[in-house]
Amino acid sequence: MNKPKKDFRCGAVSASVWTNDRDVEGQTVSFYSVRIEKAFKDGDDWKHTSTFSPEDLPKIALVANEAYRFITLKERVPGSSQESTTRNQENNQ
Repeated sequence: MNKPKKDFRCGAVSASVWTNDRDVEGQTVSFYSVRIEKAFKDGDDWKHTSTFSPEDLPKIALVANEAYRFITLKERVPGSSQESTTRNQENNQ
């Protein structure tokens, strides 16, 4: 099973950053996705949900911001293959 590239947690709320490598015009490019969820215990079992209470919203904002920073800073490393891909994606928007 694939594992996330990075996890960020604040209490029971977490954001997991996933990568999916694709071939684009002969180059391998990493595309990112983020899953935000909350863990809870149901009897003896741990489960996850994507439904949140109003009290969870600041935690969601925190882990989402950390995931965004991780992806953005990772893509902007000078000299990395991701740097030119990021610039190209920004120019096409």
